[in-house]
Amino acid sequence: MTGTQRRAQLLDVARRLFAEKGYDTTSIEEIAARAEVSKPVVYEHFGGKEGIYAVVVDREVQALTGALTDALEGGGHPKVLLERTALVLLGYIENSEDGFRILVRDSPVAQATGTFSSLIGDVATQVEHLLAEQFLRQGLDPRTAPMYSQMLVGMVALTGQWWLDARSPAKAEVAAHLVNLAWNGLSGLERSPSLTGHTRSITT
Repeated sequence: MTGTQRRAQLLDVARRLFAEKGYDTTSIEEIAARAEVSKPVVYEHFGGKEGIYAVVVDREVQALTGALTDALEGGGHPKVLLERTALVLLGYIENSEDGFRILVRDSPVAQATGTFSSLIGDVATQVEHLLAEQFLRQGLDPRTAPMYSQMLVGMVALTGQWWLDARSPAKAEVAAHLVNLAWNGLSGLERSPSLTGHTRSITT
């Protein structure tokens, strides 16, 4: 096996273990044993558990970010873009279950850029300008677009985490319900929303 092939094998083995057990409970010994190599081979390629985990996470982030960016850059009506975003995320979960399980876990290695929350934050940032344009057309305050983009993308992401295990109903149906709630809710937004009973004292 060439060095490149060995590196790819180790990444595949580590990816499965991190998905199954998480970062903390996966060891270099397990990775080496499952790959049928000695521990020094793993250290030679990645320097340790943190190194191989960082590469695994980066590959998953790049795959999902690339797919989401392509969906958003395609242009079109905001509702269509929302549909694409939901379908891309659910499609990633469907086809890369191990990768998604890794991304939704927090670890000391990936606190800054590798957590799922940070990835979702990046996607929400891309959605902001689309929402701002839509808000302007509806006479709403475009300055609230960043907040609403976090809400929308977070809703899709959390539904995706639930669907990871549920897997029912079908992907297209889940996406349709997501868009139904998000879009029909957006179409009826109030200019200055307030909570019922908000003027009451919180101590009563």
